[in-house]
This record gives sequence, structure tokens and C-alpha cells, in this order.
Amino acid sequence: MEASSAGPAAARVRLRWFLLACAVAAGAVLIDQGSKALALAQLSEDDRIPLLGDWLGLQLAFNPGTVMSLGAGATWLLTVIAAAASVALLVAATRARTVGWAVAIGLVWGGAVGNLLDRLFAPPEFGRGHVTDFLAYGNLFIGNLADVILGFGVALGVLLYLRGPHHTRNGQ
Repeated sequence: MEASSAGPAAARVRLRWFLLACAVAAGAVLIDQGSKALALAQLSEDDRIPLLGDWLGLQLAFNPGTVMSLGAGATWLLTVIAAAASVALLVAATRARTVGWAVAIGLVWGGAVGNLLDRLFAPPEFGRGHVTDFLAYGNLFIGNLADVILGFGVALGVLLYLRGPHHTRNGQ
């Protein structure tokens, strides 16, 4: 069901999609923060545990920047950008018009908030925290589940955008 028409029924549907986006985001944050806590307790920065040979492994890392440590010297700016993006995604969640968009927004929002929490509360200091990473992709970079979740949300959003509104069926 698409929530583009006016009236109380449309408002209820929009509320439903907003709450779905909130639930997806909350689930993503819990999964991300739980996996980071487990990584902090079980993994080492010095040792890599191979999962798929040299392609994928587990190794603890702390990233002051973004992917491949880009922006490592401007962690505070990345925190501000992540906070602004989180607020923008909250607003976007209020405007979700289908189940698919609610899920996509919730995934991106949850991934963004997961890494924002690290930037706010992880060492070395408030607002300049380093993101906890543990998924080692070959020798390219080390990421975390927030990155994976965010990537799935972006991919779903791109697919929904390319599919266009004329393909909306039963709120999907």
C-alpha cells in the first residue's frame, strides 16, 4: 500500500512505514554495537583470523577516518557529517512511502548511527572517537557490520529508485 493520498488512512500508513524504519534502524544499531563489543572482547589488532582464506578475516582495528582511513585528520568533521546525516535520515524516515523505502532508509540510518556512536563515545575522546572495525577484506581495508548494513541499505535504495514508483505493488 502506498501512502501518497491524503487522509487518516494515509497518515496511519505513513506512521507504519516510519515505525518500520525506526525498528530496522534500531535493529541495525544493536547488531552493529553488539558485534563491535564482541570484537573488542575477542579479537586482536595484531592477529588476523582467516574466514575465507586471505579474502576475508577477522582483525581488530580502530579507524579515525572513513573507508580506507580517508579523512583520518578530520574525525570531528566526520562526526558532524554523520550527525547531520542521521538527522536527515530521521526526516527521510517520516516521509517513507513504501515498505521497501522504509527498510532502505532504516538500514542506512542504522548503519550511520552505529558508526556515529563510535565517533561520539569511543576513544580517544568525545566527538573524535575512532570507529571499531573487525571485518578484514584482504589487504584492502577493515570494516564493520554498520558498513555492511549501510551498503545494503544504499543498494536497496538504488534498486528502488531505478525500479521507479510505477512498480509499487502492495507497499513493496
